[in-house]
Amino acid sequence: MSATAMTSDYRARRDRFRDQLAGSDRPVDAFVVSDLINVRYLTGFTGSNAALLIGASPEADRISTDGRYRTQVAEQSGDLEAIIARDCLTELARRARAAGAVTVGFEADAVTVAAHDALVDALDDDNGVVPELVAHTGAVQRLRIVKDAGEIELLRAACTIGDKALATIIERGVIHVGATEREVARSLEWEMYALGADDIAFETIVAAGPNSAIPHHRPTQDVLADGDFVKIDFGAVVGGYHSDMTRTYVLGRASDWQREIYDLVARAQAAGRAALRPDADLRDVDAAARSVIADAGHAEHYVHGLGHGVGLQIHEAPGIGALATGTLPCGAAVTVEPGVYLPGRGGVRIEDTLVVTDDAPELLTATDKTFTVI
Repeated sequence: MSATAMTSDYRARRDRFRDQLAGSDRPVDAFVVSDLINVRYLTGFTGSNAALLIGASPEADRISTDGRYRTQVAEQSGDLEAIIARDCLTELARRARAAGAVTVGFEADAVTVAAHDALVDALDDDNGVVPELVAHTGAVQRLRIVKDAGEIELLRAACTIGDKALATIIERGVIHVGATEREVARSLEWEMYALGADDIAFETIVAAGPNSAIPHHRPTQDVLADGDFVKIDFGAVVGGYHSDMTRTYVLGRASDWQREIYDLVARAQAAGRAALRPDADLRDVDAAARSVIADAGHAEHYVHGLGHGVGLQIHEAPGIGALATGTLPCGAAVTVEPGVYLPGRGGVRIEDTLVVTDDAPELLTATDKTFTVI
């Protein structure tokens, strides 16, 4: 995608955010965005210190960063006036006050108490006329739920790298009796980088034997043994967008109980995928998979939600779980990842990344889910 097209996309995102604020129950004259992921989503800027001012019109929008990023901000966000400052958030708050803003919104979930106090000070003009600070939570995150075509293409690319990397280490015999969890994890990560990943999506999970019953086990020097479940949860990052996939294999010889648990999770995962429809209640999507596991007598062994949004972050809105609120919009990119974990024995999780469409959800992670003995 060309730089001009991306600039247009960022402008459109800022305009949608402006419209969302105007139609909310807490409209404001100006809004300061300080969460760096949200700044990136709205501007394309990837520096480590930045804030964004959303004004009443596009002409009033400003980005601020420090002197280290003077060249970078011009390259990545050249359509915006850049304010070079050490404390970006308070500098933009002062700009909003000077422009006559009476109400200034901020990200309550990204601003510390100390930063809030600094905002209050920055808005005080010493004449007792202080704009009202209006807290908003999850405002930009709600916009990020629905992915545009460019975002989905980056997600596809990240998922393809994950698929190819896993296939490569299996073909090369990396997953074998005597290998350690860490060896498998590092080999998989190396392959993702070799295939063009900008980064890994999170610390790769390789969990063998009883460790596979720990949902977020960290790889150790434990050795893979004959008859182990080997659970692999991993992802790649391309252009800032994350993939997420889990596959579980059996090493050497499989037992009947392993086949039964795997089949149960596979059926639950299929039910969850089938429930991904536009406007579906998030709790109903979770229940579609959870009921399969509960009916088999393993409710207590399914200890997390069904899935989550993926995009510029590995975990983002919407969350899909028993306590979730809201519905699933068309264009959302989410995971479906039920699991059954038997302490001291082993566990199975099967996870895919998908995009909700008007038809069947688009499956972005293509690695086979058939019960496989390596």
